[in-house]
Amino acid sequence: MKYIIILIIAAAIVFLSLNISNMNKNKNINTDTAIFAGGCFWCIETAFEGLDGVVKVVSGYTGGQVVDPTYEQVSSGTTGHYEAVEVTYDTDKVSYAELVEHFWQNIDPTDETGQFIDKGSQYKTAIFYKSEEQKEMAMQSKTILESSGNFDAIVTEILPAQEFYIAEDYHQDYAKNSRLQYKLYEKGSGREDKLEELWGDYEGLKEKLTPLQYEVTQQCGTEAPFDNEYWDNKAAGIYVDIVSGQALFSSLDKYDSGTGWPSFTKPIDMQNVVAKKEDGPLARTEIKSSQAGSHLGHVFPDGPGPEGERYCINSASLKFIPKEEMSQKGYEEYLYLFE
Repeated sequence: MKYIIILIIAAAIVFLSLNISNMNKNKNINTDTAIFAGGCFWCIETAFEGLDGVVKVVSGYTGGQVVDPTYEQVSSGTTGHYEAVEVTYDTDKVSYAELVEHFWQNIDPTDETGQFIDKGSQYKTAIFYKSEEQKEMAMQSKTILESSGNFDAIVTEILPAQEFYIAEDYHQDYAKNSRLQYKLYEKGSGREDKLEELWGDYEGLKEKLTPLQYEVTQQCGTEAPFDNEYWDNKAAGIYVDIVSGQALFSSLDKYDSGTGWPSFTKPIDMQNVVAKKEDGPLARTEIKSSQAGSHLGHVFPDGPGPEGERYCINSASLKFIPKEEMSQKGYEEYLYLFE
């Protein structure tokens, strides 16, 4: 009997030690919160709970004028509230920008009537920012999506955070606590198929491209000058879009601009690129590929060619095809350039 008591005491000590250790861990982590509305909160809650660095996800209502609303009130579409989630996250493990990107990939940002099978103002999408920093990151992320050319108009709103009202207990962790009902709902909603249609290629690009190539082509990034693959490449051949393989520039039109980036006087074919004037103090003109919508760089009116243009292009957006490999790799039609 004495040994049994000793074992019980020892087990209790271990249990208490583990709990105290976990409590201390939770006290030491740096957390912040983010609020997202993405249609049915059951689905958005589930999407964020599986993300590394997320501490807690709570379903609730926000954005409306009714204080402490019920699900029935919100479902009527008359309260102004959105179904939303409040995400508590460890800032040392996941950034707000990463949460925003994860949010995009779990919604249809082009649907202004709701999400998937669920229609109504309570199911519309929005990002609710809690600081100017969150607002800036959310707006920048939305701008990147809009400029990608992969979507119709992005209708998801960026709104200041309001009071977040926690939803009823039976809505919390619904996918875990009511698995069969959730699976039936998810399958019938068409959510999975629509997300694959919208974001399947997007996710595939992340696997196909290097982080720098992805940042440049999909997020309008800029690589370092004089420290990129093609800035001083003098070999004969053509440069194609790293994403689609579309022929873009010829080595015959490449020159040393002294900037540290590949520079060309003109594209192989003007129809292969799209020019778009950017807003802001620099007033630059962005250049994108016409097929994949890849961000390539910018065009400036200070080039040496007859048109006086300098196409300043990121190496990370390009793949070089040497002249002697053009036929083998399917670019035989451009060999005439070198005759």
